[in-house]
Amino acid sequence: MPALVLLGAQWGDEGKGKATDLLGGSVDYVVRYQGGNNAGHTVVVGDQKYALHLLPSGILSPGCTPVIGNGVVVDPSVLLSELSGLNERGVDTSKLLLSGNAHIITPYNVTVDKVTERFLGKRKIGTTGRGIGPTYADKINRVGIRVQDLYDESILTQKVEAALDVKNQILTKLYNRRAIAVDQVVEELLAYADKLAPYVADTVLVLNQALEEDKVVLFEGGQGTLLDIDHGTYPFVTSSNPTAGGACTGAGVGPTKISRVIGILKAYTTRVGAGPFPTELFDEDGEALRRIGGERGVTTGRDRRCGWFDAVIARYATRVNGLTDFFLTKLDVLTGWEQIPVCVAYEIDGRRVEELPYSQTDFHHAKPVYEMLPGWNEDISKAKTFADLPKNAQAYVKALEEMSGAPISAIGVGPGRDETIEINSFI
Repeated sequence: MPALVLLGAQWGDEGKGKATDLLGGSVDYVVRYQGGNNAGHTVVVGDQKYALHLLPSGILSPGCTPVIGNGVVVDPSVLLSELSGLNERGVDTSKLLLSGNAHIITPYNVTVDKVTERFLGKRKIGTTGRGIGPTYADKINRVGIRVQDLYDESILTQKVEAALDVKNQILTKLYNRRAIAVDQVVEELLAYADKLAPYVADTVLVLNQALEEDKVVLFEGGQGTLLDIDHGTYPFVTSSNPTAGGACTGAGVGPTKISRVIGILKAYTTRVGAGPFPTELFDEDGEALRRIGGERGVTTGRDRRCGWFDAVIARYATRVNGLTDFFLTKLDVLTGWEQIPVCVAYEIDGRRVEELPYSQTDFHHAKPVYEMLPGWNEDISKAKTFADLPKNAQAYVKALEEMSGAPISAIGVGPGRDETIEINSFI
């Protein structure tokens, strides 16, 4: 049963799209198992650049079936717009499967998300304002709308009424906004039913049958480990589980079916939104990483916060995900530095700490302890094997591998599909 999980080992934006696309030609199914259109992947194929938000990166690989699992929250307008955009560029999207159990992001979820962030002011989390969190909250509160509800108007109406009973009270009495009409929401949601119908399927059954037939299934996480609702830097996290365990619940497969877990690591560290970030840079080096690495959010358009590689969070990601391999991306961005700092531990109140602090307070006060590694000036974008890399670049990769606790099996040396060094095969 060749089932692989591929996920971010930092705060997201590590280059998962490139990694998934690289594997896409070798797998039969690529599955998004959590998150919504708050996640973004950039994939470069030849001279074409694709920005994906809801769709699995495997949609760009002919012969691969892309799947949106039950753990994803779906904005129908965004999904249909993304499909239309790819169709216009000649990409075949007809194989897409959408779980009937996936939850729908309704217009009132988006409204609640935006007004709540504004209300929080300086205490805001830094959400994308796309209704992701409120949709997951509805799911947990058992007032959510699922894709399958679009095909039973009576059930849909009852569920929208139940959700708006409370939300309209909050919108009108707390936020001084107008109440949202049930009929208006139902009408808008029903308009998506026929357009989505060709894609809706029992994806749990499809995926388990595929694994029984020895098909290769790749589970693709959005965001990253440190944004996991349970295992991330709470409360500055997303509303779902990007970690490996989320693949089982978000796609409906048992943990014994997972054969490999691949963590994507950027050769430095970035994050978008608020929250602690020990290695964050506020100097020329930080600006250079941002400029050279093109560090702007695919979905948000916000500049990413940039810092040096943090081996403490890499070790943590290895532990909580059970990582078997790393895919190191954007090594080329570090070309030109005489020395490259790597965070090997934290200093907290005068103590050296080598593992991620359990306490939120401690992590907020963590200061990086750096080890300096020699840099390189040679262009590495044409490297095809590990031996093609400059000696200092090789040493940098080996040092990160030793510090992080899992083998680095692939290295990204440029944005293109073919600008990757494969050390060990993932399949």
